[in-house]
Amino acid sequence: MAKDVKPTRKNLMQIEDRIELSERGHDTLEKKRDGLIMEFMDILDQAQDVRDDLDDSYDRAQRAINMARAMEGDVAVRGAAAALKEHPELTTQSKNIMGVVVPQIDSKGVRKSLDERGYGVMGTSARIDEAADAYEELIENIILAAEVETAMKKMLEEIETTKRRVNALEFKLLPDLYDNKEYIEQKLEEQEREEIFRMKKIKAKKEEEEDALAAEEEEDEEVEPLAADD
Repeated sequence: MAKDVKPTRKNLMQIEDRIELSERGHDTLEKKRDGLIMEFMDILDQAQDVRDDLDDSYDRAQRAINMARAMEGDVAVRGAAAALKEHPELTTQSKNIMGVVVPQIDSKGVRKSLDERGYGVMGTSARIDEAADAYEELIENIILAAEVETAMKKMLEEIETTKRRVNALEFKLLPDLYDNKEYIEQKLEEQEREEIFRMKKIKAKKEEEEDALAAEEEEDEEVEPLAADD
């Protein structure tokens, strides 16, 4: 790459400016990368807790529904589920984590009171109520898991993108700029030495011409008296 740049002082100044800008950008991206990794580790810990809660709530929901089906029968359980009139509502918003936009899911109507579930309290048992409670908790954990997992995925993608940019600056752009800077400085030094050598030669030649002229004048002065004596 260094051979493609002209060794001029203007280009040297431009490259020095690019080096300064690239070094600042490299430092900024390194700080961003480190900050993103710290945030990602926090989300990763949260995701592990959410996964554990999700597994536990799924197991409880399965046990509760199996118990309700065993005690009340499939018909009663399906009838209670079909009685639900108002379904949960989900709204998505976004929040910013170090420049990364991640989703924030808000839920409404997941948890319901007995009278909001639609089935008659007198015609069902506590087993169905327990199953409904367990599945409402499971849905809440599913929503939270979706939010955390999506945020973790987006953070990881941004970390990888930032790492690639840091590496591109550190291992490609900056080394090329340093090589160009060194190449131009060497060429300018060579040009300066050549110019100094050329000026010395011109000065020496001029001095020789002046000395020769002075010698001729001196010789002419010596000849003039002799010619006068003749």
